[in-house]
Amino acid sequence: MVDEISYLPPHFSIEEELREQLSNRVGSQRCVRSAREMILVLHDVPEPGIPERKARFFWRDQNAHWHGAEKPKLTELHELLDAYARAIDVHEAVVDDADTAEEIFSILRHSGPLLRSSRNLHAALVDASVHSPKDRELRTLKDRAQENERAAELLHADANVALEFFRAVQAEEHAKNSEQLARLGFRLNLLAGFFLPLVALGGLMGMNVNLPAFVKDGFWAIFFWGLLFGSLILLLVGISTGSKSNPK
Repeated sequence: MVDEISYLPPHFSIEEELREQLSNRVGSQRCVRSAREMILVLHDVPEPGIPERKARFFWRDQNAHWHGAEKPKLTELHELLDAYARAIDVHEAVVDDADTAEEIFSILRHSGPLLRSSRNLHAALVDASVHSPKDRELRTLKDRAQENERAAELLHADANVALEFFRAVQAEEHAKNSEQLARLGFRLNLLAGFFLPLVALGGLMGMNVNLPAFVKDGFWAIFFWGLLFGSLILLLVGISTGSKSNPK
């Protein structure tokens, strides 16, 4: 059994009842209790893209004295909560200054694991506080963990809102560009439809073919009235498209 829980600090002389509740894996963040002792299994600040978590252990012996892995009492737990708070503050500053969706997505990759870890850490401290109602320092740490959890929730929510805002802005710009391209395409098609008969007529007049007399004699009249009629159509279309693009 000693080999199975070799991940514990060597100076943790836990009793057999507490030892039997542990396995050969660190597991999730939790409070493991026996009749007289307690172990807090907590996780370090998570790194995005790394599923493994570095564990932190805190042992309360039969005399209600806390022990950390390297430092006495709950000093390392205070430092752990400080590390969570610093990580959250760093990402909150990035959210405020983010200019691209890529930056927001990078924050979301951090804020998700931060939120889950801070929530589970708080739950473990709540469980420990329930079974140690007279431990004021533990209650203080529990309240700090709750503050970190709340800050992580706000960070994750702000990042999601910022990402949705970027999506909405891009969709709006895409819709405007599509509408503008549609108007330009319509005008180009109209110009092509207007000049195609003139080009065809000009080509026909330049060919050595026998044309009807009314076409030869009235070429300029046909050209003038066709140009006038086409200009009128373009004017009407321009007025209608302008009124649609600038609604009151």
